Amino acid sequence: MGRTLSRVVASWHVSDGERSESPLDVWLIDSVGDSIRITTGSDQCLIVESASPHAPYDMGEWGRIEVGEDLGDHPFLRHLGETVSSVAEFALPEQGRTHLEIGFPDGRRVRADCHEGDLRLTR
Repeated sequence: MGRTLSRVVASWHVSDGERSESPLDVWLIDSVGDSIRITTGSDQCLIVESASPHAPYDMGEWGRIEVGEDLGDHPFLRHLGETVSSVAEFALPEQGRTHLEIGFPDGRRVRADCHEGDLRLTR
């Protein structure tokens, strides 16, 4: 909270020339250079941790993982250059973190959650 969102980097699975609908990971990078990674765990919980973007890599016949700032229509893009005004985490005892809401000064929020094992970002 209180830091300006300066960059958003994401990783995508690419197989047979098709990029996955949703990103595998999203890194929010602030004006100081700190990076927060948002992704999903194998138990369908949401993982939020301090981590830098990793390099792209090839998985042979299973495709490759691309990493970059080409995000297409992405909910965080409209907030680049804005200060994060609120962060709220939601969790269940048996599941762990279920979703995260990041708020901006205009009152809009971006919600990150795990939907059927995939990272989902919505406005």
